[in-house]
Amino acid sequence: MEGTNPVNKKLAAALSGGAVLVLALSGCGGSSDDTDAKLDSWAKQVCLAVQPQAKKIEAANTAIQKETSDNSTPEQVRQTDSQAFQDMSDAYKAIGAAVNSAGAPDVDSGATKQQNAVKELNDISASYAALKKQVDGLDVKDQAKFADGLKGIATSLDKLSSSGNDALKTLEEGDVGKAMTKQEACKSASASASSGTA
Repeated sequence: MEGTNPVNKKLAAALSGGAVLVLALSGCGGSSDDTDAKLDSWAKQVCLAVQPQAKKIEAANTAIQKETSDNSTPEQVRQTDSQAFQDMSDAYKAIGAAVNSAGAPDVDSGATKQQNAVKELNDISASYAALKKQVDGLDVKDQAKFADGLKGIATSLDKLSSSGNDALKTLEEGDVGKAMTKQEACKSASASASSGTA
């Protein structure tokens, strides 16, 4: 089983970068200056929706990291990774839906920032769904092919985790970020996501 282990470790390392995307929506950083009630209410709605999804993403990260032991069979690795990618896809889609239903935050260009963030979250969700399809298609009977396939997925994952949370960062700049730092749910979502980035 030598081929599976190092590659799946690489996969786990790449995955931990994905938690950064959740952090962008968890209101990390910034100070709790006065923000208006409308913005606080918006932040609370989004943070409460993000919290369970951050936990889901963290659990998916953990599952893949656990599946890096030497005695994992290709079938076990494929099954675990497939479920993890499905969960991540669902989680990002749910966060996108939450940001969408919260409406535009009460800040300059709030509607544009919100729409861009929703599109980005849906794109991330689609990327994880595509990775799930890739994993499901791996040949578990041929160890070398399986390891090569996992390498390709790890590369795609690296790109995904290092790209694309610009719209989320833009959404939580300024007053939106300040409102989010005041929300307990965002603090725990952020703690949950960062504990998955070992």
